[in-house]
Amino acid sequence: MKKQIAMSAIAVSLAPVVHAQALKVDHFTPDQIVARAKELEPKAQGPDKAASTKLDEYPNHYTMVALRHKDGGAELHENFADIFYVVQGHATLVTGGNIVDAKTGPAGEVRGSAVNGGEHTMLSPGDVVHIPAGLSHQLLLKDDTFVYFVIKVKEK
Repeated sequence: MKKQIAMSAIAVSLAPVVHAQALKVDHFTPDQIVARAKELEPKAQGPDKAASTKLDEYPNHYTMVALRHKDGGAELHENFADIFYVVQGHATLVTGGNIVDAKTGPAGEVRGSAVNGGEHTMLSPGDVVHIPAGLSHQLLLKDDTFVYFVIKVKEK
């Protein structure tokens, strides 16, 4: 019994070490983000004309680079907020309103064909946007190419 308690105490004391975030700084220039987006071109030739790649993962968030060549569908993330940093191109971000043809998928992800109603915000290079968990949103492109850095943050 004492051995089991001692082993449990060791496991508990090591738990923060095992799950600790690596102490490193991630730094990306806009040129590096565009270069990563160019690597996504073959995937972005599919029917969605979009692709993304996860860069790194942390305890409560992860980072991505996303590339679009056409409007995105409507989406809502029940548990994650999106933070966008626009690197290239222009788009209109539609937030709020109702998702047309909404279908709930795994992990609280809701997808649909469009956002009906909602607020329209023009996005340009250098803009940063925070879309809270639970808010419907859709990107409508103004240019042929839209590149953005994404931070997905667990809010719920």
